[in-house]
Amino acid sequence: MTERDADDGPAGGSPDGLAPVPTVVVVGSASRDLTDEDPRGWRLGGGVSYSALTTARLGLPTAAIVGVDAQAATASELDLLRDAGVDVRLVRLDHGPVFVNIERPEGRLQLCGDRSDPVPVAAVPDAWRAAPGWILAPVAAELPAGWADVPSPEAVVAVGWQGLLRELDAGQPVRHVAPRPDPIIRRADLVGLSRDDIDRGYPLADLYGLLRRSASLAVTQGDHGGLIVHGAHGDHEAELELRHYPAIPSRSPVDPTGAGDVFLAALAAARIEPRLVGGRIGQGFDLLLAAAAASLVLEGPGMLGVPLRDAVRKRMVEARQRRSAPAGA
Repeated sequence: MTERDADDGPAGGSPDGLAPVPTVVVVGSASRDLTDEDPRGWRLGGGVSYSALTTARLGLPTAAIVGVDAQAATASELDLLRDAGVDVRLVRLDHGPVFVNIERPEGRLQLCGDRSDPVPVAAVPDAWRAAPGWILAPVAAELPAGWADVPSPEAVVAVGWQGLLRELDAGQPVRHVAPRPDPIIRRADLVGLSRDDIDRGYPLADLYGLLRRSASLAVTQGDHGGLIVHGAHGDHEAELELRHYPAIPSRSPVDPTGAGDVFLAALAAARIEPRLVGGRIGQGFDLLLAAAAASLVLEGPGMLGVPLRDAVRKRMVEARQRRSAPAGA
């Protein structure tokens, strides 16, 4: 990688040393997802893109450190982030992740068009290190272990685990690697993982054993909802608390890309700023918020599907009304 200066703060933005402290900082490489449905032949994607747009549209002051190759640096989708109020800092990479996503009944097949250079820790403005919330959103194992030490000890840190479990070779299918000890995962307060990205026989207890005992693990299963896993109270290390959450159906789904990223970002937003759900984390409103946001993103192409807060609230109300309606009503 030839690292160039992290550039592109907000229009009229302050120098790094005077940059305001955001509520949440999102970090990762933006991917280019190849498609015939866009005149460019690709759309911008990646966890950093979907996550930053989600938290900003939910009302959290958001900053994003986005690794981009030469083509991704010109993407119109970056203006969606800026228009939503995201303080975007681009880190220019010689190689950025490129994928072909093939949706199949048995699950998504991803082909690699290019790998990603690492996103350096040095790209973080000093003022941002005090942010109370972080979403580390790798898509191609581009975040070195040093990112575990960037958030303050008091910060809430969410991590998209599947982005650390991929090996990429251009022209080859993306290979999934088994979960293993990782400083970034050990630092996290909330970890998101799709069941499609690990062997379905992998024991949940072994997965959770790689996290801190106070952390939450969200295992998403598409339209089947998913599981939230916590370490149980008490002395027995093997005990886990499991909570299933139902999915909220989408209306006329268009594009499944980004649903897991939006779910994790919305769940993290509620943990970082509980006032988003009136403080009702214990009643599961954080999961309701996340499921509502994830159902909505499927209804538009690419990042255009990331919903506004009012749409998420409306979908939450509708979901609660359906769940409380008498059977057969």
